[in-house]
Amino acid sequence: MTEERKILVEEVAAVETPPKARVEEPRQRDYLDGFLSAKPTETPKGEPGGSLYDAIIDALKEIYDPEIPVNIYDLGLVYGVDVTEDGHAVVTMTLTTPHCPVAESMPGEVELRVGAVPGVGDAQVNLVWDPPWDPQKMSDEAKLELGML
Repeated sequence: MTEERKILVEEVAAVETPPKARVEEPRQRDYLDGFLSAKPTETPKGEPGGSLYDAIIDALKEIYDPEIPVNIYDLGLVYGVDVTEDGHAVVTMTLTTPHCPVAESMPGEVELRVGAVPGVGDAQVNLVWDPPWDPQKMSDEAKLELGML
């Protein structure tokens, strides 16, 4: 047997207006005011997002592995790019294998290309083997180009 429930409805002529919030004087400024009016800080040119750093990355993207139709940056061979304030660039990179046919010429080409970027005073390449390169280091664009996605 189901129990019947009834909803009681009460009609009213008017509702009291709730009291307004009182603000103590002096009122504190909204913390977002300063944040929203602040100008963005300029990224140092040698930091990621800076003009010199981006120009170096663009130069690295123009260097292709002769056996694979993908540039060395998207291939994941470049582990790091450090740029000092005076324009000294250090590229830390690896190769697909220590027995790669371009093991002797690739670091020199990278050094020449990075050194030719306007604003770079000196370029240096550190060739490392640890951690070893593997296909998981490739960008999605490189994997797509090679039919791995």
